[in-house]
Amino acid sequence: MTQEVTKPQTSAELSSAMGAPYTPLGNTNQKAKTGWVSIGIGLGLIGLCLLGLFTSGTVGVAGLWTVGMMLTLMFLGLPVAVALALPSVVGIYAISGSQAASNVLSTAPYNSVSSWSMSVLPMFIFMAMLLTHSGLVEKLYGAAYQWFSWLPGGIGVGTTAAGAGLASVSGSTIGMTYALGKAGIPEMLKVGYDRRIAVGTVVIAGLPGALIPPSILLVIYASIASVPVGPQLAAGAVPGILIAVLFAVFLVTLGFIIPRFFGRGSEAAVQATTPTVNWTSRMKALRGIWGVPLILIVLFGGMFSGFFTPTEAGAAGALVALLLTLWLRRKESPMQHVAKAAVATISSTAAIFFVLVGAEMLTRVLALTGLATMLTEFITDLGLSRVTFLLALIPVYIVLGMFFDTLSMLLLTVPILLPTLQAMDVNPLWFGVFVVLLGELGMITPPVGIISYIIYNIAKSPEVNQGQRISLGDVFMSLVWFLPVAVLFLVLMVFFPGMVEWLPSLLS
Repeated sequence: MTQEVTKPQTSAELSSAMGAPYTPLGNTNQKAKTGWVSIGIGLGLIGLCLLGLFTSGTVGVAGLWTVGMMLTLMFLGLPVAVALALPSVVGIYAISGSQAASNVLSTAPYNSVSSWSMSVLPMFIFMAMLLTHSGLVEKLYGAAYQWFSWLPGGIGVGTTAAGAGLASVSGSTIGMTYALGKAGIPEMLKVGYDRRIAVGTVVIAGLPGALIPPSILLVIYASIASVPVGPQLAAGAVPGILIAVLFAVFLVTLGFIIPRFFGRGSEAAVQATTPTVNWTSRMKALRGIWGVPLILIVLFGGMFSGFFTPTEAGAAGALVALLLTLWLRRKESPMQHVAKAAVATISSTAAIFFVLVGAEMLTRVLALTGLATMLTEFITDLGLSRVTFLLALIPVYIVLGMFFDTLSMLLLTVPILLPTLQAMDVNPLWFGVFVVLLGELGMITPPVGIISYIIYNIAKSPEVNQGQRISLGDVFMSLVWFLPVAVLFLVLMVFFPGMVEWLPSLLS
C-alpha cells in the first residue's frame, strides 16, 4: 500500500481546492458579469445598511443593521476579521460617537488576545504543524489501514480512525481532508469500494477530530464563552471518540448488509484484490507511530494528573513534537522542517488572533445595543424547553455551515446566544462541543458545504479516481448514507448530555 500522502504545498494550491466550487459555470464573460453583478448587489446592500444604521431611531435597530452589514461583508468574501471588525467600529461610532469608537480600537486588540487561556493556542498550533512536518501524519493513516482493513468496510474504518487522529493533531479539518482524500480514496477504489462510499468516508472522517483534544476550535470557543480551557478540551474527548466509533460501526454493518459496496461481492472480487496484511506489517506500522501516543501521554497525562495546566501541557506537547520532528527527519534537513512549521504557526496564530479581535468588537456592539438580551427575551417568551431549543438550532447551524466555516459561525453566533444558554440552563461546556460539531457538519452539507467541493476537486485526479468518473452528484449522494448518522449523534447528545459533561465533572 502506498502510504505517501500528497498535501497542498502552498496556500495557492489549497485556495484553489477550496475556491473551485464557488466558480460560476459558463464562459469567461459570464463569470466576469456574474462577479460584477454580485459585487454591485453587495455594495448596494452595504449602502443600505449604512443608511439604516445612521438613521435608526433605537440602538436595537442600529445593532440589527450592524449585523446585517457583517453578513453582507462575509458573503462578499472579505476576511472574517475585517467583516467582524469594520461594521462593529462603524456601528459603535454611529451609536456612541468617535470617542467610543476610538476606545474600542485602542482596547479591543489587547483585551481579546492577552488572556492567559489564549497562550495555549500558538503552542497547540506549533505542535500540530510539527507533527505534520515530522511525517507522522502519513504513518498514522498507514497504521489505521493495516489494522482495520480485514473488517467488512475495514479500509473505510481505518480511514475514519486516521481522519479522527489526523484532524485532532493537525488542527485543520480542511487540511486533513485534502491529505486523506489523496491517500484514502484510491486505496478504497483499488479494492472495489463503491465510489460514493469511498468519497463519503473521507468527507466525514474529520468530524471526530474537531472534538478530540487538542482541538483548536474548542480552545477558541472557550475564549469566546469565557470557560476554562482544560475542562472544555476534556468535554470534547468522549463525544469525539464516540462519533468515530459510531461511524466505524455503521461502515462495518453496511459491509455485512451490502458487501458489494466494499469490494466483497462476486463482481468486485473479479475487479480487485484485497492487499495482503499480516501481523508483521501491523506491528511494523505501530512502531512507526510511537510518537503519537507519546504526545497524547504528555498532553492528557499532564493535564489529568494536575501536573500541567492546559497552557503548560501545550508547551510540553510542542517540545515533544519538536524533538520528534528533529529525530524523525534527522536525515532530511530537520531544521528546515522546523522552520517551515514555525512560519506556518506564526501565520496561523496571527490570522486567528485578528479574528478574535473582530469577535471582541462584535461583543462590544452586542452589549451596547442589547441585541443578545433582546434575543434571550424573545426565545424565553416563546416558552421553548431546553430540548426543543437545542433541536431547533440543528437546522439553523447546518444552513449557516453552507456559507461559513466553523470558526466564523462560532464568532458570529456564540456571543449572541450565551445569555440565552444561561436562561435555558444549558451547560456552556456542553454547548461548545455541540456547536463545534454542528459547524463541522454544516461544512460538509450540500449544496455548498466546502468540504464536499474539496473532495470533488481531489477526485478529478486520475491518480485518485483510478479511472472512474466521480461527479459532484456522487459526492452529494454519498452524504445520504453518512449525514443521518451524524444528526442521530447530535440528537443523542441533546437527550443524553452526560456523555459530554461526565469527563469534565470527573476531573473537577
